Amino acid sequence: MVSWNLWHGCHKISPGCAHCYVYRIDARHGKDSSVVTKNKDYDLPLRKNRMKEYKIPSGELVYTCFTSDFLLEDADPWREEAWRIMKIRSDLKFLFITKRIHRFSACAPKDWGEGYDNVMVCCTVENQDRADFRLPIFRDLPIKHKSIICEPLLEPIDLSPYLGPWVEDVVVGGESGNEARLCDYDWVLDIRRQCMEHQVPFHFRQTGAYFRKDGKLYRIKRKDQHTQARKAKIDYRPRRIDKKTKASYSLVKPASGCDTSESPVQGTFFTDET
Repeated sequence: MVSWNLWHGCHKISPGCAHCYVYRIDARHGKDSSVVTKNKDYDLPLRKNRMKEYKIPSGELVYTCFTSDFLLEDADPWREEAWRIMKIRSDLKFLFITKRIHRFSACAPKDWGEGYDNVMVCCTVENQDRADFRLPIFRDLPIKHKSIICEPLLEPIDLSPYLGPWVEDVVVGGESGNEARLCDYDWVLDIRRQCMEHQVPFHFRQTGAYFRKDGKLYRIKRKDQHTQARKAKIDYRPRRIDKKTKASYSLVKPASGCDTSESPVQGTFFTDET
C-alpha cells in the first residue's frame, strides 16, 4: 500500500466534513486547510531509482489524494496530468475517495470510456440525505470499480435501493477525533444486513471514538478503533457463481475472522480494559 497525495487542502461541503482529520492535523501546525496547493510528490508513481526501475513496484495499491478530494474544483488544472500518470502506470491499482461524485463526468479524462481497469472510485455517504443524492449518480457512472464508504457513519442509512452487483464493497466506520459524533453498532449491523441481502461485500473498518453498543456508550482511543472493529468479526464476503463455469467463488479474499456465510452476527468485542 502506497499513499500518493497530489494536492493538499479541501473545502467542507457536507456533514461528514465537519471534523475532517486533515483540518485537525493542519490546525496543529497552524496551517489553513482551505488553501489548496499542489504537492511536490505529484509525479511519485513515475519516479525511478538508480536502476531505472519504478520506485513504486508493479501490483501496488495506491491510495490517491487522501489529504484532499480528487474531484475538487481547485484541482481542475492539475487533474488531466494525474489521469495520464494513472494510465501510464496501468500496472498499479489506484483508489480515491470522493464526496464530489456529482463532478465526475466533468472531471473524467477524454479517453475514459467505460473506465480504467486500474482505478477504483469510492463514494462517501455519511447520512441518508447524502446517500440519496450521491448514490443514484454514482450507480449510473461508467466506472469499472466502485465502492461505497459510509464513514463517518452519522445515522442509520438505507442503502437497499442502490445496492447491487455494481458495488464491489461497502465500508462502514465511525468518526475519530475528540469531537467525534456518535456511531451506533445497530446502524453498522443494519447496513451489514442490507449487504448480505444483496450479496454485496461488507467491511467494518473502525468503531470511531464515540461508540454505542447494546445501549452502552464507549470512548475509544484512536489506537483501538480499528482493533475493536476487527474483533467484532462481522465482515462479510459473499460467494458468487461464475456464469460460465458454474463454480463458486469469493469476490474478495476474506480477512481473518471474516464471515463468508449467511450465519447470524458472530464475535464479541469491547473487553473490560477498553
